[in-house]
Amino acid sequence: MEENSNVKKEIAYENAEFKPWGIDLKQYTMFMHLALLTGLVIPFGGYILPLVMWLTNKEGDAIIDEHGKNIANFMISMVIYGFVGFMLSIVFIGIFLLMALGIIAIVLPIIGAVRASEGKVYKYPLTIQFLK
Repeated sequence: MEENSNVKKEIAYENAEFKPWGIDLKQYTMFMHLALLTGLVIPFGGYILPLVMWLTNKEGDAIIDEHGKNIANFMISMVIYGFVGFMLSIVFIGIFLLMALGIIAIVLPIIGAVRASEGKVYKYPLTIQFLK
């Protein structure tokens, strides 16, 4: 049943005439995932830019809303995991958790961007679903 929902979402991409910020919907959703990486260059850019991209266009297309919710859930989960890792760094376990979170924060948005460019909605693993 999961494959059928992915196919429907892929068809919705192909029939979309909505062009957020003047670019194709697949590219826009790909840039939403890649916007998480702007935090590596601009402080808090990895939080602000994806949220702005989602909140300004979520009414335009349901796919943007779904990608945006997945990205927001990922950001909130990463903040929680980072806080837990910071607290556990007193016992040195948290240092490994923080290193793993750093790698995850780079790799998973890239995977999400690739999936979005293929027309698929990417759900980040180990993400707490705050927004449904």
